[in-house]
Amino acid sequence: MSRLIPHLETQNLSAYYGATKAIEDVSIIIPRNQITVIIGPSGCGKTTLLKCLNRFIELEEHARVEGKVLLNGEDIYSPLIDVTEVRKKSGLLAQRPYPLPMSIFDNVAYGMRIHGLCSRRELAQKVQYYLQVAGLWEEVKDRLHAPASQLSIGQQQRLCLARGLAVEPEIILGDEPTSALDPISAQHIEQRLIELKQQYTVVLVSHILRQARRLADYVVFMYMGKVVEAGPAQQVLNHPQHERTRAYLSGEF
Repeated sequence: MSRLIPHLETQNLSAYYGATKAIEDVSIIIPRNQITVIIGPSGCGKTTLLKCLNRFIELEEHARVEGKVLLNGEDIYSPLIDVTEVRKKSGLLAQRPYPLPMSIFDNVAYGMRIHGLCSRRELAQKVQYYLQVAGLWEEVKDRLHAPASQLSIGQQQRLCLARGLAVEPEIILGDEPTSALDPISAQHIEQRLIELKQQYTVVLVSHILRQARRLADYVVFMYMGKVVEAGPAQQVLNHPQHERTRAYLSGEF
């Protein structure tokens, strides 16, 4: 087996909401240019772990973090790190799409304008490119200036993917990004993620084991705020080393 190249790494990571410990002593690697899927029962800390990876956890009231998250070997929680730059490197797909209250074009252009790209011609080229990458261009090219709210929910999720990619992140984080979608729209998103791992590192939270089997190169299984098992998908899903993992995969809880 070839050596895994970490893109992200956590070291003794714990997160708290007030006095409640949501995740405890998590030390894992997230391999570069692979799809890592975080699985486990509801309430086990999957989403909290995801939010720690781009410092979104700090937007939660009374939340705090201990330990390290290394991005390309650099601790993103260091006081010397610009949190805006950290979040720019990690695009986030939420459970439900949240298009901005503006046109389809302006949704994709929004982040690029914030980061100083104002040339109308270059904006147009990049908006087209990222809509194509997200698999949405052919469906919207004749109505780019229509409100994004007019799109179907599946189209809105692909628009949010295009918007996230437009700021040129290194990592795509997805918090159950297909859970609100119909099967065809979910298939669109899954296919895009498989294609995008050639250029990006993808980290997904999923409660659907079938989806983990379809997508994952690497799997992290969590239970009660702790990582029970992590490793290549074939190993964890087909030959788990821990009894608790076997019980979860067999549907016992």
